[in-house]
Amino acid sequence: MPYVNVPNDLSKIKTKLAFNLTKRQLICFGAGAAVGIPAYLLTRSALGSSGALFVMLGIMLPAFLLAMYEKDGLPFEKVMRNIVRARFTGPGIRPYRTENIYAPFTGKEEKHIAENANKKARPGKGR
Repeated sequence: MPYVNVPNDLSKIKTKLAFNLTKRQLICFGAGAAVGIPAYLLTRSALGSSGALFVMLGIMLPAFLLAMYEKDGLPFEKVMRNIVRARFTGPGIRPYRTENIYAPFTGKEEKHIAENANKKARPGKGR
């Protein structure tokens, strides 16, 4: 009797349209072919077949990357957006600081501020 694996999570299954490719893959491959093939035909006479082939590959590779790359269920552009947001545009290192709302009533706020100022002025001293 043949054995077939059935995934537990059916939401991860993507519908295939044609040639066992998803709609996203078909659009990206079509766009890559629509740009790459004319580039090959136009540069073949100037660069030769090998040079035109490399130009075509260089032009088509980003479309293939957009079509095929997926990490944790996210497509390439969302992964890149998350990386840029986390590394460059998001907030930097945020140190943990508490604010004691009772410090003005105890008189320790001024003493604490003075101690921190002395520590910064004298590096290398103990805590």
